[in-house]
Amino acid sequence: MLKGFKDFLMRGNVIDLAVAVVMGTAFTAIVTSVTKGVIEPLLATLGGNKEFGLGFQLLADKPSTFVALGPIISAGINFVCVAAVLYFVLILPMNTLKSRFTKAEEEKTATELELLTEIRDLLAKQNASR
Repeated sequence: MLKGFKDFLMRGNVIDLAVAVVMGTAFTAIVTSVTKGVIEPLLATLGGNKEFGLGFQLLADKPSTFVALGPIISAGINFVCVAAVLYFVLILPMNTLKSRFTKAEEEKTATELELLTEIRDLLAKQNASR
């Protein structure tokens, strides 16, 4: 039972996933602080209402009905930035490495297949000449 668990943990997929989660969490904190410190104040200056920032009021006399668009835009920017960094830092290099290793294995398999084809053809010629 413990051996199976150890094998599961030592698979490349689990380790890759753990690294991705840690990197994503760390980078999310950085991007969140940048959007809260830089992007949200810029979005607030675009809003017509000085008190609430970028958004719109559903009912003019009730401030609680203000729909804030700034945090939504900031969350979208957060998502795009984190996804881009994870793709270019983790996914792209891993795919490149996997394609290199699988290409080498495919070449080796193709060579064996070619050899077997040649052997088959030689045996067919030999049987035809008898």
